[in-house]
Amino acid sequence: MRRATYRVQLRAEFDLDRAAGVADYLAELGISDLYCSPLLQAAAGSTHGYDVVDHSRLSADLGGDAAFARLVDRLRARSLGLTVDIVPNHMAIDGRSNRWWWDVLENGPSSLYAPYFDIDWPGDSSRHEQTVLVPVLGDRYGRILDAGEVVVRREGGSFSVAYHDHELPLSPRTQDELLGRAADRAGSPALRDLAADFGALPHAAMTDPTAVRLRHDQKEVLRERLAALCQAEPSVADAVDREVSRLNSDPDEMDRLLCRQNYRLAYWRTAREELDYRRFFNIETLVGLRVEDDRVFADTHECIGRLARDHLVSGLRVDHVDGLRDPDGYLQRLRRLAPAAYVVVEKILEPAEHLPDSWPVDGTTGYDFVTRVANVFVDPAGEGPMTGTYTAVTGEPGDYAAVVRQAKRQIMTDELAPEVDRLTRQLHAVCDGHRRQRDRTRGEVHQALEAVLTSFPVYRTYFQPDRPSRDADVDHVRRAVAAARELEPDTDPDLLEFIGELLMLHHPGGPETEFAQMFPQVSAPVMAKGAEDTAFYRYNRLVSLNEVGGDPGVFGRPLARFHADSTDAARRHPHAMLTLATHDTKRSPDVRARIGLLSELAEPWDEAVRHWVELTDGHAGEHGPDMNARYLLFQTLVGTWPIGTDRLVAYMDKAAKEAKVHTAWADGDAGYERDLRRFTEATVSDGRFVEAFERFMREHRVVETARATSLSMTALLLTCPGVPDIYQGTESWDNSLVDPDNRRPVAFEDLAAGLADVRPWGPDALATGPDRAASPRAKLWLTARLLQHRRARPEPYSGDGYRELPVTGSRADHLIAFDRGGLVVLAGRHLAGLGGDWGDTEVELPGGRWRAVIGLPGEPLRGGPHPVAGLLGRGPVAVLET
Repeated sequence: MRRATYRVQLRAEFDLDRAAGVADYLAELGISDLYCSPLLQAAAGSTHGYDVVDHSRLSADLGGDAAFARLVDRLRARSLGLTVDIVPNHMAIDGRSNRWWWDVLENGPSSLYAPYFDIDWPGDSSRHEQTVLVPVLGDRYGRILDAGEVVVRREGGSFSVAYHDHELPLSPRTQDELLGRAADRAGSPALRDLAADFGALPHAAMTDPTAVRLRHDQKEVLRERLAALCQAEPSVADAVDREVSRLNSDPDEMDRLLCRQNYRLAYWRTAREELDYRRFFNIETLVGLRVEDDRVFADTHECIGRLARDHLVSGLRVDHVDGLRDPDGYLQRLRRLAPAAYVVVEKILEPAEHLPDSWPVDGTTGYDFVTRVANVFVDPAGEGPMTGTYTAVTGEPGDYAAVVRQAKRQIMTDELAPEVDRLTRQLHAVCDGHRRQRDRTRGEVHQALEAVLTSFPVYRTYFQPDRPSRDADVDHVRRAVAAARELEPDTDPDLLEFIGELLMLHHPGGPETEFAQMFPQVSAPVMAKGAEDTAFYRYNRLVSLNEVGGDPGVFGRPLARFHADSTDAARRHPHAMLTLATHDTKRSPDVRARIGLLSELAEPWDEAVRHWVELTDGHAGEHGPDMNARYLLFQTLVGTWPIGTDRLVAYMDKAAKEAKVHTAWADGDAGYERDLRRFTEATVSDGRFVEAFERFMREHRVVETARATSLSMTALLLTCPGVPDIYQGTESWDNSLVDPDNRRPVAFEDLAAGLADVRPWGPDALATGPDRAASPRAKLWLTARLLQHRRARPEPYSGDGYRELPVTGSRADHLIAFDRGGLVVLAGRHLAGLGGDWGDTEVELPGGRWRAVIGLPGEPLRGGPHPVAGLLGRGPVAVLET
């Protein structure tokens, strides 16, 4: 039975054998399944595995088949299962390593693998027709050629194009002129015949099956003949190589050759406007797959399917399911491939949004749970004062919705401009086919489309022409159209309504359906890049709320909402994955707990921040940083102190680039980045600031109180309906920030030693006082205690039972209390305001006799009202069992 998973990030330094080495520790902790980042062969030097280049084999960098077999054997010896991450949406472009993409560049539309990728082959003008943009050049194309930085190389009977570390194939058909000149130089009739045969290969535009197969088979035969000829006649090889050298020294000749290829070498900035293939977000080195095609699905799931069939893996985590053209259809195929597997999807759910009922999955990967927990520990009473402080100190707007709208528009204009332009072209063509919409200008269509994308309330909808529409999807589209009319009152409402009708598939037809199915593959990255990767770094009111799946504009939610959402989640997906941290979360749970505590300290926070601004004003340089960045820095220090300066500087640099206000990844401002670095370094080395900052932390017991809060969060993770996942290292105190900070090596030896240290602790380990709850091993003990209890008594944890328990008294709102059916969980919240005093607060225990798993031991308790203080003692958590 799957009780709990433990996520590890595989890389060359922590490969499959290293993962096998932690099996003993995970089993002792109480974990049931190791949960790994992608296992398939990824691009050279990959640190995460999401840049797959070969779906047919396990990663050699991680140890390959032999290491995988050792891992499985070790896991089975400890009765552990294996869940793996899979990446169906995209592949990495990595030279010859991705043989499918290499073949596409070599053979264009006539490649056997051209249908595997989502490529817009016709292009937007005859200049680029039938080519794929390759935006890798560091300067304009002509300058690079004139500098001699692009060269052709020969290896046997094959030729390639090289630009520094980038390598591309040379179309066999275009080798005819080079080989013809070499034949004249060598006086070789055999080479002249070969040149003619290469030139006679079917053109790349010929995509009928006969021409495709003929080109594919003949080019390999011709290469073998050329290699054999060069091997047998050194004079021929010398003539060919001399022609290659001459070509490499002649920019005009090189240009003529490159213009005959099935790709267009271009300046890297060109990708921001002219990219002609779908990619993962804004990363042009990750090309979108057409996994909705049966053949593509079969080939991309060759290895994973085998592992599932052979019961070597028992769980699958589907990465970026919203990137797929037809998620429902994909998941149905996946379920047929692995009928018994535990399947969860990486899906961001907006408030009141649910997974489609038709999806044959066990639930999401848990971002909705992260949001649920984050909000219940933020005090809504602090919203007004905290907003006032933020706007007064920084001058930034307090309205998050406005910030995210602006960010989405910027993303569409900049980083995702090719995707939006492609969608605009499709919509413009559709309009021309409808009398009432004809004569629309491209600009008019683009403006309307951008308004709808800006206003879209969720990542995407799931309309398919062969399936009934979901009421929720219809509602999302209607809300988007209505909001777009308010956002752009000058836009023709008839055009906006037409876009809505197209999205809901009210107009059948090939171009119309194509637009409707392209739109969600654009709306999802617009939302993700606009919100998570831009607005989350601009709107710094309380950054513990700026978490994947969350809404920073919502400042905490009532306790009743937590219970209602938990009840609903238990009913819909009782075995969904729950988590508090992933490889993509912006901050660790412990960092969020500290920062969230500020919602209860609004008045002292206001006073402290204004004082810190005065103390650090002198560290600001000519270019900044601005007050918004400084406000973020102060909260980050609250969440992570003490933190190494290098880690802090790296984080602030990334945050500034993600915000895209003063600097960015593509358009950096060296002056701003330098001043931000200097400000950060000077602030944390300023004795006056450090003294004032640490005084604030001591006076308000931020670390101690936040650790108690984090224990409550951990208790919820391990007892709420679902399958809890522990992200590597977060079973102990962890002050990690966004990646790559949260992917640092984990000291598993220290964790194993700590687990041995806490083994003698009894159920009252946290109840004896706040100092024990804040001790270095407290979180590790709590995690192990609940996981081991879950293993011993799985029944109350595994069902869909969840019932809020009645709590009365003056501090009732500070207690989260629920019954899982034989398991009662009590978790304190808003602990700064509680001050450790539960007063007259009582909780109504269900009927039966209850004893402590965690909490004050003693005689078993009967059902009925009981003082909370008598159950928790001085700790934040109690768990009782019948």
